[in-house]
Amino acid sequence: MSAPTIVLIHGAFADAGSFTPVTRRLLDAGHTVRVPGLPNRSLLGDAEYIRSVVENIDGPVLLVGHSYGGAVITIAGAADNVVGLVYLAGYALDEGENLNQLQGRFPDSPLAKALVFTPFPIDGAEPGTDVSVNVDEFPDIFARGLDPAVTQVFAVSQRPLAAIAFEQPAPVAAWKTKPAWGIVPAADRTINPDVERFGYERAKFRAVTEIDGAPHLVMHSNPDDVVKVITTALDEVG
Repeated sequence: MSAPTIVLIHGAFADAGSFTPVTRRLLDAGHTVRVPGLPNRSLLGDAEYIRSVVENIDGPVLLVGHSYGGAVITIAGAADNVVGLVYLAGYALDEGENLNQLQGRFPDSPLAKALVFTPFPIDGAEPGTDVSVNVDEFPDIFARGLDPAVTQVFAVSQRPLAAIAFEQPAPVAAWKTKPAWGIVPAADRTINPDVERFGYERAKFRAVTEIDGAPHLVMHSNPDDVVKVITTALDEVG
């Protein structure tokens, strides 16, 4: 069997560039990597799109999802050629569960009070609602401790997520049939770390790595730790 292609899925309020430190390290190590951008229009639509990307890859795939990307890979990971899942500060939804329900089990993170809601047009339908993060608060919530010159760029270039994504239940939970690994950045201020811990424990992940002091953008604060978890998963499924 050929070595799996690593497909990195970014989260809400971000884009594929959020994986840059990890992408660079994986490429330098000789791995085949793809980092598609999410439409961020709906959970089901985003998952369907990523599944189409995965199914057009020749050979096995290891799916890696950050934050909201974890919810996406939970659904898209049901594709036959997906051999494993890695969650980075990610939502491990259960079948029939939505993001609001999973988050609602635990106290809100600081993100909740920093959200901004903006209407956006939908052709032939009522306007939708985009959810983004207050630009001034973004660096502290997503990337406390990282270079402000970098996090300010992330703040002004964030990609909003349509509010409907929070309400759509997952029709399938791929972790029930695929091996999974997880990372919890213990200083996460975007997602309550207990949300991540609960999802990972419920799903009985093969291994969970806690990184003390790491913010939500753990790919930037601890890229080597993230790469280690990804390559460990590769070794086990390859």
